[in-house]
Order: sequence, then C-alpha cells, then structure tokens
Amino acid sequence: MRVLGCLLIATALALGQAPTPAQQEDEDLQKAVNESNGSPIDTIHALEAHLKKYPATGRRREIDRTLTKSAIELRDYRRIIEYGEQALVVDPDDLQILDRVTGALLQTQTTNPEKAARALVYARRFESIVTKVEQEKVERRDAARRKDEVDRGLSRAYLYQARALGTLGKYDEAIALAKKSFDRYASENAGHEAGRWLSKAGKQQEAAEMFAAALMVPDSRATETDRADDRKSMSESWAKAKGSEAGLGDVILGAYDRTNALVAERNRKLKALDPNRDVTNPVQYTISDLSGAPLKLADLKGKVLVLDFWATWCGPCRAQYPLYEEVKKRFQDRNDVAFLAISSDEDQSLVKPFLEQMKWNKNVYFDDGLARLMSVSSIPSTVIFDKQGQLSSRMNGYLPDRFVDMLTERIRYALGEDGGK
Repeated sequence: MRVLGCLLIATALALGQAPTPAQQEDEDLQKAVNESNGSPIDTIHALEAHLKKYPATGRRREIDRTLTKSAIELRDYRRIIEYGEQALVVDPDDLQILDRVTGALLQTQTTNPEKAARALVYARRFESIVTKVEQEKVERRDAARRKDEVDRGLSRAYLYQARALGTLGKYDEAIALAKKSFDRYASENAGHEAGRWLSKAGKQQEAAEMFAAALMVPDSRATETDRADDRKSMSESWAKAKGSEAGLGDVILGAYDRTNALVAERNRKLKALDPNRDVTNPVQYTISDLSGAPLKLADLKGKVLVLDFWATWCGPCRAQYPLYEEVKKRFQDRNDVAFLAISSDEDQSLVKPFLEQMKWNKNVYFDDGLARLMSVSSIPSTVIFDKQGQLSSRMNGYLPDRFVDMLTERIRYALGEDGGK
C-alpha cells in the first residue's frame, strides 16, 4: 500500500499535478518513519509531530500501535498509557498492550484511585483472555511452554487486580488475589504485594511471612533493592506483631521450605508435560513414537546412535529411504548400533498415514524439539553419536551414489573400527 502511494505521488509529480491530501500525508509519514531509522525515541518524536500536523489522520490506528510499542521499549509509562489506551479502543484483546497499559497505570509512584479503577478493568480483561488461551487445545510438544506462559500470564493478571483493589481500599480482596498470584507462579512481586496489603490491613505476622516468602523466591528478575526492601518490610512487620525480631529466623526457614516446595511442584508439573525442559545435551533428550510412548536417548547409552531427520514433505528424504534401509541391513546383527528415524513434521498427524501409504517402517519417532536443539536446519540430515554420547559425524543432505558407503564408513568410525573416516 505504501509503495503504491509513493508511485501515485511520483506519477502525479511527473504529470505536474499536486498530490492529494492523502497522498501528501502518506509521503510525510513515510519520510518521518524513514528518518527515525528504527530509534524508539525518534519514532515517537516523528509520529507525534505527524499527529499535530494531521490530527484527523486515517492512519491513527497504526500510529497509536507504533507509538505504544516504542513507549514500551523506552519504559515511558505516560506514553504507554496515552497511546496504549487509544490502541485498546480498536484492539481490546491485544495481550501485550493490555499487559503493559495495566502495569503502567499501576506504577506505585503514580497510582491513584481513578487509574486503579481503569487498571482493574484491563486486568480482568487480561485474565479473561489468558483463561481462554489456557482452555485451547495445544500440541503435546507445546504443552509445557503453553502452561508456563499461562501461569505467568494469570499470575500477572491476579497481581494487577490485587494492586488495583488494594489502592481502592479493598484489602481483603487484594490479599486473596496477591496470594493467588503467588500460588500460580511464585514471584517476588506477588509475595511483596501480598505482604504489602496484609500490613495495610493490620495483619502484621502474616505480612512478615509473605515478605519472607518473597525474599525466598529464586526470581532472577528481583533486584538487590527488591530483596533489601523485602528484608526490611519483613523485619518491620514482625517487630510490629511480636515487639522484636525474636523468632524471625524460624519464619525465614519456614518461608524457604514452603516457597521451594511450591516452585518444585510447579517444575515437576512442567517436567511431566515436557521431559526435555531445560535439557541441553541431545543424548539426554526424550523423544516419542507414533503412539506417544517416550524413548529416553540416555537409555541407549553404550550404543552408536544414528539419527535420521526427515519429513513427509521432503522429496530427497523419499529418495534416501531405501539407501538408509540398506545401511541398516549391514548392521542388523549388531546390538551396539541404534538407528532412529526422526520426523521433523510440524503436523504430526500426517506421519502415520504417510508411512502406511509408502509402506515404510513404522518404527518412527517425533523430534519433539530435538531438531531445534541440535540446529538441524535442513533435511534430510543424519547425525551420529558414538558410544560415549559424543558427536561423531553430521551429514547434511546426501549423495545418492555414495550415501550407503559414506554412512557405513562413518558408523564404523564411531564404533572405533578400522576403515572408518
């Protein structure tokens, strides 16, 4: 559209005609964007100048979105609110903008009841959208990532609501939601928020316990200032409740045990959904067969692993298949070589019908992210690990005339036999 606009302007100028107002605005807008050269602050200045020149612009929707995104990069809370709320009028379900506008309205230095009330509306909408996402079906391989994203999203939604309700003087509701946020995804922010409103409500012992929980969260985003603030708030609340810091050590130990148990349980659930969570060594990966049954590559330790990455849509993979089967026959009497056909298909439902149609061996596994971990960017690719789990060879693509002998030689090399290379 922009290219067409520029062509129309150029044509008008060539014919000696003045561009239309819309064409002139497009030209000015394109010039402003080009001159900002991707800089967020320069983009903001250029687009704000454009809005002054063209207050009735028909490009307002995209300009508001761009201004909001630039303001988010700069952590410019005033502009996030100003332009983000405009963008939400048009796209009320934009999760990123909804998230950032809500957070900007609830900055503790500037929060007031009027802003808190607006933030509460946005936070509840944010919760509603994330809840719908949670209910959507997802591929098994993406289940852990989806759960992690949903847990974090709902935790933020509850946290925002707690902060808004607390600002509005509804301490009991704020406390309940802050605790709910902490239980969904333990974070320093959620623990601190619960302690904050418990303290405001005069429940100092509980406040000290939540500040201690916040202090114990292994949250990499918590700054030293955050930790120091939690430590100070914990001590002050405990002293108000008990008259001194005596007994505070037991509170800290209890908070450590509860918080770590909460984090461990969440990680256990994620690990159950994705056994490869946090795995960085390919030979420690778990892949699944056509029925979903898992195979731990670590269980094949002591064998040479030959991983054949292929896909149903890959023409060369079809041509390579009989050659690959020929290599397998050469090692069929050995129990120290394992051949694994690994499908890289995005749509896993296509694989079984394809195997049946082609009358191929159905002993096939899905990569479940292994190809991404190993940076397999082209297929077919064959990767060989030796008996110690060390990478021995990697063949990207194949040479039809030499494939059988080349792969045979490389497997023998991984076995430590003479003649390999």
